[in-house]
Amino acid sequence: MKKSLLICAMVGLSLTACHESLEDRAERECKEQTEKYCPVPVTEYVISDSMVFERATHTFHYYYSLRGIADTTALPAEEARKEMLEGLRNSTQLNVYKEAGYNFHYTYFSTKHPGQKIVDIKFTPKDYAQNAK
Repeated sequence: MKKSLLICAMVGLSLTACHESLEDRAERECKEQTEKYCPVPVTEYVISDSMVFERATHTFHYYYSLRGIADTTALPAEEARKEMLEGLRNSTQLNVYKEAGYNFHYTYFSTKHPGQKIVDIKFTPKDYAQNAK
């Protein structure tokens, strides 16, 4: 009987040890996505460079490069923000993170002028919540 209880306890502990926190999952998914697929063209003008999970602030940070006609500082920031917010709100893949109140940060860099940020936008739950305007 003692042996059965000990085995059950050990199995229970091993299953608990394999449980992944939401932060661990986010960090792992970002790392895997970046290693497997980045850099990758998203469109003719946008390249996904990497994604990082910033654990301290619960923020997914996506890095992109713009090229061609999109690589300009004339990009209307408010229009870009509206489109990105709509995409975030409609993303079902991110539901578990949105429900947990995570942040989403998008940074777009110029390929013509390396290091120059063209767009840098961060969304919090206040922005993407369904009742937010």
